[in-house]
Amino acid sequence: MFTAAFWKSTGERAVRTGAQVLAATLGLDTVGVVSADWGDGLSLAAGAALLAVLTGIAASGGGAEGPGLTETVRDRQ
Repeated sequence: MFTAAFWKSTGERAVRTGAQVLAATLGLDTVGVVSADWGDGLSLAAGAALLAVLTGIAASGGGAEGPGLTETVRDRQ
């Protein structure tokens, strides 16, 4: 958890998760499944990104080097 590679991977996962939630929220609003504006979508996306970071931190004690339970972070050059 105390490596740059861990935080880079965790940050990437948080951004990806937030973007997925934002796209899903606004997409569901477009087809009328939910009623959500940009503010609601961004709020949900930020919450999901925070949960992704917290999940990475919680999973870091499991012995794996990455933010996931079975994931190993590889430094990209």
